[in-house]
Amino acid sequence: MSNELTHFDAAGQAHMVDVGNKAHTKREATVTGSITLSDLALQKVLQGDSKKGDVLGIARIAGIMASKKTSELIPLCHPIALTKVSIEFTIQERLGRIDCRAMAQTVGPTGVEMEALTAASVALLTIYDMLKAVDRAMVIGPIALEEKLGGKSGHWQRQARTD
Repeated sequence: MSNELTHFDAAGQAHMVDVGNKAHTKREATVTGSITLSDLALQKVLQGDSKKGDVLGIARIAGIMASKKTSELIPLCHPIALTKVSIEFTIQERLGRIDCRAMAQTVGPTGVEMEALTAASVALLTIYDMLKAVDRAMVIGPIALEEKLGGKSGHWQRQARTD
């Protein structure tokens, strides 16, 4: 990890990082997040009787679509050609929570962390949107990068914090 912020030039002005000379390698990022919801909202998901339809199916598609629009949402992100995006949900009924795992891949000169973060965030926001009629107190988070592969910095994996 560098101590330098790459999106600022020597004069402190924001700029898009030059990735023109970087090697094209396979890159992958995995992100996790969750949404905590009421028993009633969770039952709507489990029973598939939300008025808006299949909550998790629609959230999955929304997250995938959002990953492809990351550079339009985050000002200094490069538009990249994604080779794969997947979103998986795990319902933790006892905890009143839905966990989301988003993974993005590309072959190119820059990573896909922001695309995976965007996918998970929008998938969880979509779940909120679809269930807000029965539960406005849902809580989204935390959302975190769990692992990244490829590029000059190689493999990075989240470690448990001790501080």
